Amino acid sequence: MEEAVSAGRLREEGNALFQAGQHRAALAAYTRALSLDCSGPERAVLHRNRAACHLKLEDYAEAEADASKAIEADGRDTKALFRRSQALQKLGHLDQAISDLQRCISLEPKNKAFQEALRALGSSMHEKMKTMSCTDSKVEQMFQILLDPEEKDADKKQKAAQNLIVLAREEAGAEKIFQSDGVRLLTRLLDTAKADLMLAALRTLVGLCSGHRSRTMAILAELGAPRLSAVLGVEHEQVSLAACNLLHVMFDSLREGLQKDFRGKEDAVVLDSSKDMKLLIKDLLELLPLEGASAHGRDNALNLLIKVVPRKSPKETNNSMSLWVIDQGLKKILEVGSTVCGAPGSLPVTENTRMSASVLLSKLYEDLKCDAERENFHHLCEDYVRSWFEGHELAGKLRAIQTVSCLLQGPSDAGNRVLELEGIMDSVLSLCASVCEAHQLVAVEALIHAADKAKRASFITANGVSLLKEIYKHSERDSIRIRALVGLCKLGSAGGTDFSMKQFAEGSTMKLAKQCRKWLCNEAIDTSTRRWAVEGLAYLTFDADVKEEFVEDKAAMQAMFQLAKSEDRSVLYAVASTLVNCTNSYDHEEPDPQMLELAKYAKQHIPEQHPKDKPDFVKRRVRKLLTAGVVSALACMVKSENPALTNSCRELISRVFLALVAEAEDRGGVVAQGGGKALIPLSLEGTEVGQTKAAQALAKITITSNPEMAFPGERIYEVVRPLVSLLHLQRTGLENFEGLMALTNLAGISERLRQKILKEKAVPMIEGYMFEEHELIRLAATECMCNMAMSKEVQELFLAEDSDRLKLMVLYSGEEDEKLRRAASGTLAMLTALHPPICKRIPQVTVHWLEILQALLLSPSTELQHRGAVVVMNMMAAERGVAEQLIASEMLEILSVLAKDRDKPRVAQAAQEALAQAVSYGLIKPGPGQD
Repeated sequence: MEEAVSAGRLREEGNALFQAGQHRAALAAYTRALSLDCSGPERAVLHRNRAACHLKLEDYAEAEADASKAIEADGRDTKALFRRSQALQKLGHLDQAISDLQRCISLEPKNKAFQEALRALGSSMHEKMKTMSCTDSKVEQMFQILLDPEEKDADKKQKAAQNLIVLAREEAGAEKIFQSDGVRLLTRLLDTAKADLMLAALRTLVGLCSGHRSRTMAILAELGAPRLSAVLGVEHEQVSLAACNLLHVMFDSLREGLQKDFRGKEDAVVLDSSKDMKLLIKDLLELLPLEGASAHGRDNALNLLIKVVPRKSPKETNNSMSLWVIDQGLKKILEVGSTVCGAPGSLPVTENTRMSASVLLSKLYEDLKCDAERENFHHLCEDYVRSWFEGHELAGKLRAIQTVSCLLQGPSDAGNRVLELEGIMDSVLSLCASVCEAHQLVAVEALIHAADKAKRASFITANGVSLLKEIYKHSERDSIRIRALVGLCKLGSAGGTDFSMKQFAEGSTMKLAKQCRKWLCNEAIDTSTRRWAVEGLAYLTFDADVKEEFVEDKAAMQAMFQLAKSEDRSVLYAVASTLVNCTNSYDHEEPDPQMLELAKYAKQHIPEQHPKDKPDFVKRRVRKLLTAGVVSALACMVKSENPALTNSCRELISRVFLALVAEAEDRGGVVAQGGGKALIPLSLEGTEVGQTKAAQALAKITITSNPEMAFPGERIYEVVRPLVSLLHLQRTGLENFEGLMALTNLAGISERLRQKILKEKAVPMIEGYMFEEHELIRLAATECMCNMAMSKEVQELFLAEDSDRLKLMVLYSGEEDEKLRRAASGTLAMLTALHPPICKRIPQVTVHWLEILQALLLSPSTELQHRGAVVVMNMMAAERGVAEQLIASEMLEILSVLAKDRDKPRVAQAAQEALAQAVSYGLIKPGPGQD
């Protein structure tokens, strides 16, 4: 706690710090001075000085607010007016900035700095007005350049296209383009079929549609959903992606309506956009089975449907859009999922297409609310599979089996149902022995996906294992052998991490893993085949011996990380699963000893942990993964916008990150390689478990690293919400504790961060944990409140009539736990300094207040003594009545002794200030030699 000094002295200190370039320290000095009693003119100067600090720190809103307070006190203060004009200019309010500068010049007509500033600002304003006034002609010129077939200057065309896109991002510009027959002209650009012009048109349309429902509906009526769908399906990948982005923006605008800035204009107009949404969705569904559509166009259509059709949350009651899509388009989605690559008439697809179809089917199935809806889904799937299986000979059987694989990877309940249809499983087993590689691939993959499902596992164990072994041993094709191996891996890992449940003979699992690693490192094999090696490891790494060998093979680890960064995103889940196994970051509960005894008595199976899964082994494996570059791979995986990055996949990645930051010394490296940035989106979306794990990892980083370096710029504010989520009651004690510790660090950095914590409604939760029985959680909550008390809003809470906040803080200042006393008394010292009315309330909250303060002053801890002395000093200064109560007690004697203690100068200084205040009230006489 600072020594008590006068406002004037603090202002001088702030001025010296400002001159030395220490702007944050200067700001703190001026703020401290403002908390003391000082005259109106003195306060105005302090506000003016704080405005200068804020300008240097680029906090322009605060600079404008402080300068305004100085101007309220003295409207002729040219320094404050000039500083406010600078802040207003940075905030974009040029007209107000000019007004302030004109006032400055009227007060000081010969001031050259004011004249020069006004000239520069006037020029900026003139340019802005000129730009606005000639927007009409500029729009026309841009379209003329773009649509002129004679115009050969590529740079000129590119500049015109860029200007059009930039103009469309501003509401006024977007409206001007729209009113200037822009949609018709943009349609002409689209119809040129030239990639650069189509991109310009699509990106401009994004600006026109963003956040504006009525404009979106008008544009959709002009362009037509079929045209947009056709553009989505073009071969040019960038054009298809730009069309996908436009359609996404259109869906958002149709669903959400107008942004709040424009809502007032069109609230009176009843706009029903559901019909337009269905038109767009219908055309996307039509695109899926279209042979002429490009592979990436088909992927983009699937990705869009995943984003816009299912409900965002189960809290939304209306799932009519999903039901409509199932009735209108389920068979079209299955057409994509059942595509057999290389077969005559097969649809063009990418490595990710079938996975995207599986994810969409899964999302639709999860969106169903009752058995009748689910039964309809099952019947449609069964009818589709039968339609191919019966009467289409071999080609039809292959399509049917491929559909089964697609469903097993998506809505597995539906996959299991079709797997049980008569003849399906027999066809799978017979085709596994086919001499045709393409046919064998389809069958073996179906068998592998079926092996995942417990319902079929016993059947496959009995009928499929021997077949898979035969294929693995005797096939000459690596693509077939690797898939057979994965099937064996799945069946071999049925016991999970239970060391006592071994499916294969001793050593077999290790041999399979070695072969997987060999294939993984063989770059001569294509990526889609190597992906299956990771699938195998995802199952085999349940075995601790396999984990240990894998982390010793740096080449295999790095090969897996490279695959995770490749365009084949279907590998993400397998990579994440392998890493979860290696880091032991899955959930594992310690068995109840009594239940273990009962299980032994009943001769039931008792799971056993592998000796190499103990903490020391796990810690070493984590270090090996970090050295091999796991963080950059995970960060790349999180960036993926592919449907393969499902919520369950996000959860796995969050679990791995939490394991990677378990040791404090590893956290800096994780942040340096992009881990901090990657954790923020993981903590904000996905499963609740995944979000919590990511938030806990963020908390660990925030506790031991400098948050401003770990999360630079605006990113630090994004960390607040995840940390606050750790304070909810359903979280564990450790999560609560780490969340509080991290928030304490953030709250000590800046007022803006404290405001963000307040906005997230964290203060009531922090208060709740101050009553927690666990002493560490109680301490962390009190320390957090101490930092939060620097905010005016929090200070006011301590004065609320119906609150025991202040009472609790006073009582905690008298607790036996020294750390808790330190935190509570620090909060009291802060509150009494920054908010003097609190000083008057302390004697009213508990009868023990005097003895608690005296105990602080008599403490053997110098820090506690100092905090107690500052509280007493502040209370003395606050009101004569409070000072009388203090002096009437033994406090006078204690203060007199402390004031002479030369070994504790800060304590002595505070005690002297308190006694000086008592003298000024006339409560005591000055001692010999005192003024």
